[in-house]
Amino acid sequence: MKKSILIIIVILFVSIKLSAQTDTVKKQDETLVLMRKADSIKIADSLNREVLKKQLNELASNEIRKRKELEKQLSKLTQLDSLRRIKNKNEIDSLKNTAKGYPIVPYKDTIFYIFTKIGNITATERSEIINERLKTLYQNYILKFDSLHIIDFGQSVDIAYKDKTIMSITEYDAMWFGKSKLDIANEYKTSILKDLEVFKKNTSLFTIIKQIGLVFLVVVVLIAFIIFINYLFKKKVDLFIKNQQGKRIKGIKIKDYQFLDAEKQTNVVLFLSKTFRLFVILILLYIALPILFSIFPPTQRLAETLFGYVLTPLKKAGISFLNFLPNLFAIIIIAVITRYILKFLKYITEEISSGNLKIEGFFPEWARSTFNIVRFMILAFMFVVMFPYLPGSDSPVFQGVTVFMGILFSLGSSSVIGNMIAGVVMTYMRPFQIGDRIKFGDITGDVVEKTPFVVRIRTIKNEYITVPNSNILSSNVINYNTSKQSGGIILHTTVTIGYDVPWKDIHNALIVAALKTELILQNPKPFVLQTSLDDFYVSYQINAYSDEPNKQATIYSNLHQNIQDTCNERGIEILSPHYRAQRDGNMVTIPVNYLPDDYKSPQFGVNLTNINFDKKSE
Repeated sequence: MKKSILIIIVILFVSIKLSAQTDTVKKQDETLVLMRKADSIKIADSLNREVLKKQLNELASNEIRKRKELEKQLSKLTQLDSLRRIKNKNEIDSLKNTAKGYPIVPYKDTIFYIFTKIGNITATERSEIINERLKTLYQNYILKFDSLHIIDFGQSVDIAYKDKTIMSITEYDAMWFGKSKLDIANEYKTSILKDLEVFKKNTSLFTIIKQIGLVFLVVVVLIAFIIFINYLFKKKVDLFIKNQQGKRIKGIKIKDYQFLDAEKQTNVVLFLSKTFRLFVILILLYIALPILFSIFPPTQRLAETLFGYVLTPLKKAGISFLNFLPNLFAIIIIAVITRYILKFLKYITEEISSGNLKIEGFFPEWARSTFNIVRFMILAFMFVVMFPYLPGSDSPVFQGVTVFMGILFSLGSSSVIGNMIAGVVMTYMRPFQIGDRIKFGDITGDVVEKTPFVVRIRTIKNEYITVPNSNILSSNVINYNTSKQSGGIILHTTVTIGYDVPWKDIHNALIVAALKTELILQNPKPFVLQTSLDDFYVSYQINAYSDEPNKQATIYSNLHQNIQDTCNERGIEILSPHYRAQRDGNMVTIPVNYLPDDYKSPQFGVNLTNINFDKKSE
């Protein structure tokens, strides 16, 4: 019983001592207190294990049963401790595959990484706390390196400066690196001391003076370079450019259009020279800034960042270009093969168009249109073959843009596509050619231009009308030039003559008038048709052949003039519009210069035979 009391007293004493020690540590660091709470179970298990060992050593041989119970409890505690260690080890091993290390960078370089947490403090928060404490330590100008020491608390090993804890190394850190806590603490301490030496060396007065001197030297060299570049461009390059005006610089002329004269071209070249000079100065400034930043250790990262802005894209571009070379060769081969195929097809097209090569059923005017269609299909096929080799072809953004453009094209260009297809169809239908006189609806004129989308027509009044191909394809078109190939077009006009003139005389007069007309063919001979017998006159239609359908307006005008002259010469009145039959007292409608000199207007003839006079009524 006394021994049991003594053991309880020892346990209480140890607990009080540990509590006091824990209170001291709590005052040193909040992080250490959280770690003690997290590992409180482990401490209690260790104390119980020690107490049980002492009890086993003091038990008498007659207390075998109780000894076995204590041994059983000790074994159970040992097994629980082993299981806990194995569990922690497995957790750490699984974390190693995904865990991210958080750097400790008190000055400019990373001295080590934090991977594990302590209690509720995450690895991120832990690294921030350690970085902040080390930066505060580095700002201490009266710093004694031997005051940085290691304290072993059993459950953790602390790195402290004097009485201030910098960081704690726990069992988790030991499991993570597979080393003891003390070894890890010594490595961290060595890294901190080395970084402190570099920091003190770089922040010494001599170093600062040397850095200022280097900055001054870099600035002087930079200014000297800028002055030299300005002198070189302004006094040499620009003067040379001005002297070349009228010699090598003669202006830019595109056919008959003077795009730039010599003076304007000189000004453009001078502007480009000035732009290049400013670009070179900016490059020098960009190079100088990282050099200046690299002189001072705190800003060396900025220098690396600035250089990285240029070097990293250049490096990536170089690597991408090297990786792209096989695809580039494939694209070049496809482009070369396509080019020579198109050259061969163009040669065949020229031969067919010129008539040197004749293919039965294939008209020469089809050659160029067919070539354009085939060329479009070949280029489209070439693009489809090239597409997988293009950089970024597998990018979702590139694919999305192509899909968007396809949808936009399909939704917004239905009429355009319809006109283009109509143009292709009309090419092979051959309804007309450029220069043909056609009639489309109420439009009559000459075709002056055919495009894949529209046809332009010049009317006889010199008006230019643009007609969509789809409109022409869906309507009737009269081509006057087609009849030229089969004897010429028949031009016709109608005159009305009274019944008192013999029809043979009228036929002869109209044929004579037609034969007098310029651009009317003598063979086939003109002919006359009597189209109707009206109430007051007969309609005579003169028909004449002509192989100049594009000059119909002039031919019709001359024909009408000749018909008037011939009829007047032969004393034939043209009753259009008709006159009443009674003429007593009226002149004929023939002009005076066609009448004989002794012509007199007839007098009114009044017949009184049938009139009864009633004298009585008078």
